[in-house]
Amino acid sequence: MTRFFGLRGARLNVVTIIAVLMPGILSVGYNAASLGGVLSLGSFERQFREIDVPDAPNRNLASTIQGTVVAVYAIGGFIGTFGCIWLGDMLGRRGVIMSGAVVQVMGAVLNASAYSLVQLIVSRLFIGIGTGALLATIPLWQSEISPTSKRGAHVATKGIFSGLGCALALFLDFGLSFKDESMAWRLPAAFPIVLSVAVFTFIIFLPESPRWLILRGRISEAQETLAILEDRALDDRVIETRIEEMQASFNLAGSQKTLAQLFSMGPQRTSHRAFLAMTAMTFLQLTGATVTTYYTTAIFENNLQLDETTSRLLAAVYQLIGPIGGVVCVLTIEGLGRRPLLMASATGNAICLALIAILGSQTGNIMAAHGAVFFIFLFHFSYIIGFGGIPYLYASEIAPTNLRATISSMSISISWAISILVANVTPIAFNSMGQRYFLFFAVFNAAMVPAIFYLFPETAGRSLEEIDEIFAMSKSLLDAVPTAKKLPPRQPHDLPPPEKVLVADLKTLDSPLESPV
Repeated sequence: MTRFFGLRGARLNVVTIIAVLMPGILSVGYNAASLGGVLSLGSFERQFREIDVPDAPNRNLASTIQGTVVAVYAIGGFIGTFGCIWLGDMLGRRGVIMSGAVVQVMGAVLNASAYSLVQLIVSRLFIGIGTGALLATIPLWQSEISPTSKRGAHVATKGIFSGLGCALALFLDFGLSFKDESMAWRLPAAFPIVLSVAVFTFIIFLPESPRWLILRGRISEAQETLAILEDRALDDRVIETRIEEMQASFNLAGSQKTLAQLFSMGPQRTSHRAFLAMTAMTFLQLTGATVTTYYTTAIFENNLQLDETTSRLLAAVYQLIGPIGGVVCVLTIEGLGRRPLLMASATGNAICLALIAILGSQTGNIMAAHGAVFFIFLFHFSYIIGFGGIPYLYASEIAPTNLRATISSMSISISWAISILVANVTPIAFNSMGQRYFLFFAVFNAAMVPAIFYLFPETAGRSLEEIDEIFAMSKSLLDAVPTAKKLPPRQPHDLPPPEKVLVADLKTLDSPLESPV
């Protein structure tokens, strides 16, 4: 068979998005929302009495157990992502994606056949591990095989497919909710098997990351793969120069990789870049989107006092806002850049969440409840245009070559860890605070705006090696943003000779290491 189905350039990139990124991220969104859509389903509550909060004799205890069951998925996600710190470079991007798909299938089988709370918990753990591996690796892989001019748009499709996955889960839950039998939740639980099999099948025939191939010393294979991805001749000077840039970046960083490097600066300001990647993923969890994704149906039904059918339908329609926001992000991310979209998203999030808290707290006021529903929808749009996909892209973009998988995986692991906390606390917080709980997240979002403005350099339109140069020229946390503004993006015809690629980096080798701040 011809390599990569005989495709090259833009066509090959489209296939990687449709065949791997789409089903992989659909499964991520689906798994995140699927349990929330059945928590209040009669047949599900009868099967798992321990987490039936409305009819529980001790609602606080039932809320705590329910939060734990939901959080087990995030625990699995943390384990799966954290494992990628080592597996990402050991197995390669494709190897990790295949492994994640297999584990997701195992979890879905256990979930669909669950008859006890213990089996449900174990299944959610396996699903989380598989999802964590895919979430840590697919955006990273896509960013490394996409052309510079389209890297942001390609990875940002994550927001579209994640939203579609959530919507698919909730519409399927809604459609089957009229059946008062276990098939109403067992069939949706089995659906991710289809998505995982698609990911596993297609990734076998698609290209490995050229940068990972260089890390493994497979230079000729990396050059051939990059030529196919760029649709250029193998001996094209642009391809040769890009390979030399990657090698220079890798040589400067060193072949040795340890977690201790995340806490040392070095010529490429490694700890500075790790800090920004981890901060971006922490911000993602503090937006409040985890709460609305896991508990959308419960919020409408239990907190806003809407009837069960309306709540399920609204929860499903709510997730369709995600793809709309995702399309806006994809169309603007290269033109506007990462920073403006993130700041606009955080500002919109803060306003919407404050209004949700105010309006949703007016018990018995139907108009206020409807207003809260409107701003929950508007919040989801605001969230997706910035935080739906950009943090995953940004975490992979700003990491040094030899630590890209490590930093990206560590950053997403921290995001999962915060998700575990939020999933555990949310049922208890809603039980005691109601909609006022959203005020915490409104404050967090407001604080993100100045942090992004002063700390996060723009990466749009730059090769991953150019981003290395920006940080090598920076002297402090506050220096990266102005440095990025001063250094114009290179065009393919402007590529420098390899000996000048990282001249700014090399100059720093003779100077003392800078402090993290």
